[in-house]
Amino acid sequence: MKIQIGEAFPDYFQPAYPEEFQLFSHFETAAAIPSPLFAITTWKQNGKPNVCFHAWSCFHGDSAAFFAVMGNLYQHTHTYANILREKCFGLNFLPARYYDALVETIHHNQEEQDEFAVGGFSLLQGEDISAPLIQQAFLNLECTLEEVRDLTGSGRTAMITGRVRRVWVEERYGRQMDLRWGPEGFMLLSPPPQNLETGAPGQSGIAALSVQRLD
Repeated sequence: MKIQIGEAFPDYFQPAYPEEFQLFSHFETAAAIPSPLFAITTWKQNGKPNVCFHAWSCFHGDSAAFFAVMGNLYQHTHTYANILREKCFGLNFLPARYYDALVETIHHNQEEQDEFAVGGFSLLQGEDISAPLIQQAFLNLECTLEEVRDLTGSGRTAMITGRVRRVWVEERYGRQMDLRWGPEGFMLLSPPPQNLETGAPGQSGIAALSVQRLD
């Protein structure tokens, strides 16, 4: 037997914090689908580097091009404005030990603040784009803006697609593939799973890959 949740908000769902279901769909916590966590990096209009800790994305393409498709980027943010203005951005993948440093950039993200300094990150300049990259990341993607779409039409969030122009991989990660798995590899966000019987909220999980078999 399966529990079904429809488009109408379930009245018995309890938010983990007051604005949760104004910010996110109730399907977010009903499905609780993990996704990679990474940092979007851009230049602010005043020349200060900006960091946006993000998930809700996928990465794919074909022989013609490779794309980063980022959902749920809020339109009121510096990052959204920076991407529209500069037409490019960096993506930076760091292991979970950098979680707290990345969260600091959320709490100290005013226009005048250097968010690389806030997180203790070293800055690399992109080769093919005008955007900063995080030196400590084991994987960086340089992206140019391909498409912006407001999927819901509400003016709150946007889906941004970037065309990947260059990939940077830390040398030892390029030689030892299994480093991308486990605690020194990709950091994943596991959204808080709602108790679908009682409506009680759950807690977000920060996870690492654990490979169960090789294919």
